[in-house]
Amino acid sequence: MGSSRDIAIGPVAVVSLLLGSLLQDEIDSSTNPVGYRHLAFTATFFAGLTQFILRFLRLGFLIDFLSHAAIVGFMGGAAVTIALQQLKGLLGIKKFTKDTDIVSVMSSVFSSARHGWNWNTILIGISFLIFLSVTKYIGKKQKKFFWVPAIAPLTFVIISTVSVYATRADKHGVEIKIWVSHIVGPIPNKGINPPSVKEIFFSGQYAGKGFKIGVVSGMIALTEAVAIGRTFASMKDYQLDGNKEMIALGTMNIVGSMTSCYVATGSFSRSAVNYMSGCETAVSNIVMACVVLLTLALITPLFKYTPNAILASIIISAVVGLVDIEAVTLIWKIDKFDFIACMGAFFGVVFSSVEVGLVIAVSISFAKILLQVTRPRTAILGKVPRTATVYRNIQQYPDATKVPGILIVRVDSAIYFSNSNYVKERILRWLADEEEHVKENSQPRFQYLIIEMGPVTDIDTSGIHALEELFRALQKRDIKLVLANPAPVVVDKLHASKFQELIGEGRIFLTVADAVRTCYSKMELEP
Repeated sequence: MGSSRDIAIGPVAVVSLLLGSLLQDEIDSSTNPVGYRHLAFTATFFAGLTQFILRFLRLGFLIDFLSHAAIVGFMGGAAVTIALQQLKGLLGIKKFTKDTDIVSVMSSVFSSARHGWNWNTILIGISFLIFLSVTKYIGKKQKKFFWVPAIAPLTFVIISTVSVYATRADKHGVEIKIWVSHIVGPIPNKGINPPSVKEIFFSGQYAGKGFKIGVVSGMIALTEAVAIGRTFASMKDYQLDGNKEMIALGTMNIVGSMTSCYVATGSFSRSAVNYMSGCETAVSNIVMACVVLLTLALITPLFKYTPNAILASIIISAVVGLVDIEAVTLIWKIDKFDFIACMGAFFGVVFSSVEVGLVIAVSISFAKILLQVTRPRTAILGKVPRTATVYRNIQQYPDATKVPGILIVRVDSAIYFSNSNYVKERILRWLADEEEHVKENSQPRFQYLIIEMGPVTDIDTSGIHALEELFRALQKRDIKLVLANPAPVVVDKLHASKFQELIGEGRIFLTVADAVRTCYSKMELEP
């Protein structure tokens, strides 16, 4: 149903970790596995419903408020949070906090240090974590050994599972994941995924909790899928239909919630494999699914005695890669406001919860948009040397020269009710500063103010009213207002409001150069 030819759909790390964290906050999977599973299906249903409704209400633009910087911070915070949660398995702690914030987790870890840690478990976990790190380093430094980190996790899991079974280390305090042997799914002679419609909470206290978890995970899943789809669409030079992607993802998760599945989305790594393998259509997902099902049927029974510490080490090793230090550094260099959004999402997740981190990130993104809308940039223009008609920002081009007696100001945004007063006051402030500078240097006074309106894509009644107030303020200073290069829609609205009659005929020009030439010739005729 989607338009992407390359995207590979299924469970992905970020959404899985996010969903698991949010579900665990509501229902403990170890004490109430049935309720936990029901809540997972409920969250999946509402995640799909959210994605589906976004299409019909045309609210897909909401995912754009999760900026790249916010996602980097959120993923980093989620990685730290999930890694901290794995300390329970890595250290062999039996009584562990259900909270996910770093303060609660570290308090639980240190409070159990004396009697709660299992040193056999720690030795297994730390050894495996070091082993994974070394293999990753080898694969990164020596490209020809790319297969080493690829086979390392499965190899060591098999070794550790066999060792635990042979030595019966589980009888000496090493906890194992017994539940791995009881996966019910598409295994020969055991049927397929059972229906789960009756297990979805459509009412009661958990329906609301499932809705909240579903909306959050659904938005993140949609953002990731669209971003991945756009990436590969651009590489193959075809268009991605965002509306179709929303419908496809929404339908998939709604149906999935009724067939014992949890939230799925596009996977970048699997999509990359799809792309490199030469896939042309979404049928590649069917082939991939068949291979996965066959693999599960063959290897699932082998992992009955896999130590918790090994699984914890695998997860820690995987999520550490989600902390993108290089991206954070680049964000800091490019945009400080984006950096604040990134850190807000990171610390919100780490010190509170995933929901708080997302709220902080989106709130900061909204604040940035509001700031840019209500405080547009303005600049004074000067004539670039050795050119006849080029006028640019004097701060960007220090060699650009100002025209005596004429102040040229550019407004870099549409003029609406939200910023019209600011634009007017900012222009008058530029004028006051420049007039003071002119007096100090005994230069000719300003007789014309030219507003370069090329970047002004639109204007409303408040914007026109602000220009009228600016015109009257300039009249009191005996300065004439001139407009240059207004967009067609702006010209139409200025004519409709009879603004050109107010400022006088011949005060609107096609270019700044035309305006300067005309104004300067009239200045020479004035006494």
